[in-house]
Amino acid sequence: MLQQSVKFYSALIAAGLAMANAGTAQTTSSPPRLVLQITVDQLRADLIARYSQGYGDGGFNYLLRNGAVYQNAHHRHANTETIVGHTTLATGADPAIHGMVANLWYDRKAGRQYYNVQDEEFPLLGAHGVDKDDEIDPTQRAATTDGRSPRAILTTTVSDEIADFFGPDAKVFGVSVKDRGAISMAGHAGTAYWFSKSEGRFVTSTYYRDAYPDWIGAWQDKGLVEAYAGTQWTLSQPAETYRFADLDDQPWETELPGWGTVFPHEYGPADNPYFTTFLTLSPAGDALTVDFAKTLMDVEQVGADEVTDYLSISLSSTDYVGHIFGPSSLESEDNLKQLDGQLANLLSYVDARVGLRNTLVILSADHGGAENPGYLETLGIEAQMFSFDSLDTTPGAQRLKDAFGVGRELIQNFSAPYVYLDQTLIAEQGLDADEVERAVAQELQQLPGVAFAVSSSALRRGQVADTSISQSVLRNFHPDRSGDIYVVFEPHWFIGDLDGLSVAAAHGSPWSYDSHVPLIFAGPGIKAKTVVRRVETVDIAPTITTYLGTKLPSGVSGVPLVEVFE
Repeated sequence: MLQQSVKFYSALIAAGLAMANAGTAQTTSSPPRLVLQITVDQLRADLIARYSQGYGDGGFNYLLRNGAVYQNAHHRHANTETIVGHTTLATGADPAIHGMVANLWYDRKAGRQYYNVQDEEFPLLGAHGVDKDDEIDPTQRAATTDGRSPRAILTTTVSDEIADFFGPDAKVFGVSVKDRGAISMAGHAGTAYWFSKSEGRFVTSTYYRDAYPDWIGAWQDKGLVEAYAGTQWTLSQPAETYRFADLDDQPWETELPGWGTVFPHEYGPADNPYFTTFLTLSPAGDALTVDFAKTLMDVEQVGADEVTDYLSISLSSTDYVGHIFGPSSLESEDNLKQLDGQLANLLSYVDARVGLRNTLVILSADHGGAENPGYLETLGIEAQMFSFDSLDTTPGAQRLKDAFGVGRELIQNFSAPYVYLDQTLIAEQGLDADEVERAVAQELQQLPGVAFAVSSSALRRGQVADTSISQSVLRNFHPDRSGDIYVVFEPHWFIGDLDGLSVAAAHGSPWSYDSHVPLIFAGPGIKAKTVVRRVETVDIAPTITTYLGTKLPSGVSGVPLVEVFE
């Protein structure tokens, strides 16, 4: 049976590469003028269909009708967070190779947490950084410098390979509300712009530019941001058409002062310190991102000539709305309907300016998202919140103290999903680091809600079970950045407190509700079809580059998707 499986997959890969090469021969003579890669943050695969009532013809439905639709696409790494997923989409590599193992990891040399795209050598260009008093995104708040760059990404990206292959005339951009959403996809060779909540405008860093082009100031002068002052987020369609119309105020939704948990949501005055935050917690964040991207396309002449350009647009509102209200909420439902409208707006503009017949469109997501335990319990599904502090009240801490002379203090930092041990203390006590790792992992695994905990020493030696979850943890392991122990929670156990912010829903697990994402390819030569076999997000980058005929990104782990070339 094993030999048959090996032969089958070997034949499949060989056929895929052959068909990919055939596709390349067809497309490189007339490559697309634009590669448009759309990433929707926290768009779990089922949500597109779940909230489809009221969609128009030009957004999701256009892609579903005209594209190769992969209904069983998954991230195959364990830590399904924003930077991990975005960089995997951009590189076709596992985090063990591209290096972005978490939104935050612990920098042992500096003795502090490290935010994935921070870089003190490249400060923001003419802008202030994160306002830590008003920033609710705990990962951005943890950054120790305002500078930003892609230099922590250890491999090339699709955008890098496009810039290399097509030369200096290829235009490469990444746009998002989130810095990590823009930077990861723009790669090393492109230019990234993201929305600064503290500035109320799109910014970049000195890694990319020495000065802002005039068009960015002109875009800001249009006053689109300020126009939301004194207005409300209201339902975009008749209330009776919504599945969650009668469930607008669920007890687990996060109550942010001034924002509320029921419609309408007031944006408030422009001088409210949370005004720009409220924009990102609503469809307004995506609307601003799409409008900025359209202006960029117009002024920078993206897709205007025969040289292939690349534009990534990462849409963040679905993630923020999901965290605050949960994916099963009236807010998430309306956000998806408005997202559909923004996709239609964007695709219509691309069609008028470049021609969709000249554009390769890829839509996917950096990760899915879990339901709130309270919501799951309404369905009879047991779910709970995990508290890492529970270690202090279990016999495990005393057992560690009995074994090593030190107990809970062995744990220096917990940056989910990684536990970092105090290596200085271990050395001072004359302890064997590998033995301590294994012992702490064993005690963590005894905690309620922990499926298993894996030590880095076991991962380095490949001493992990041959299961899909264990392998996903191994794919997430980078020896210089990963912690000493990787903690996998049981299905439907969540960390509901993100550094002081209690959220309605979270993500970050290897379970299917976090790994399962939409994937659609649409463009020249791609036939409309539905594919139900399991594919992986590491396959996206090699599919794009093979379609274009460029080099593969340097760390590619996946293979081209054969259906794109049929």
